[in-house]
Amino acid sequence: ARQRQQQREREKEAPVGAMVGATLGLLAFLLAFTFGIAADAFHARKVALVQEANAIRVTYLLANTIPEAYRSEIRTILREYADERLRWANGQPNRPGASANDLLDRLGKAATTVGAQNPGEVDVFLGYAGRIVELQQERLMVRERSRIPGAYWAVLYIVAILALAAVGYHGGVAGTGRSPVMLAVAIAFSAVIMVIADLDRPGRQCPDFVS
Repeated sequence: ARQRQQQREREKEAPVGAMVGATLGLLAFLLAFTFGIAADAFHARKVALVQEANAIRVTYLLANTIPEAYRSEIRTILREYADERLRWANGQPNRPGASANDLLDRLGKAATTVGAQNPGEVDVFLGYAGRIVELQQERLMVRERSRIPGAYWAVLYIVAILALAAVGYHGGVAGTGRSPVMLAVAIAFSAVIMVIADLDRPGRQCPDFVS
């Protein structure tokens, strides 16, 4: 901008300032909209997690209503499933043969056997055991299908780069020096984008977790 001011007719500051304000306003709007999407998805994942934890707890308690021959096995499966969920939350990989899908398959087979041998007597237990599988799939769907599209991220980054470049250009047109405020603006926008990215990509520290 300073070179243009020296080599050509001086550019007016007011029109440039108005365009910079409009670009920053567009960036702020995109950030607010994107943050809303990420926050809603984060809340949905949290609700799904709480519902799944409640279903596991109730199923564990209702195991008292089934025959002793299967009670210990089902409770062991539930404890292992909860442990695997905690291992994933702490960034640790699954143990071989102990993924969530494997454990839920074992739970489903054991519950089916109990229901076949005690028809009509353990319906409540079977309902909650099936609810665990249903909520696990719902949690996965919320986690994998509620992310911000890549094209949207590309537009957001392009607008952010153009907006901050426009701020610098406006400073050159105005003939001002490098103000610390420009750095503060860049850090503020970058921090918000980082928060949005963190809300949008949970569990990326453990990419081997398949379920």
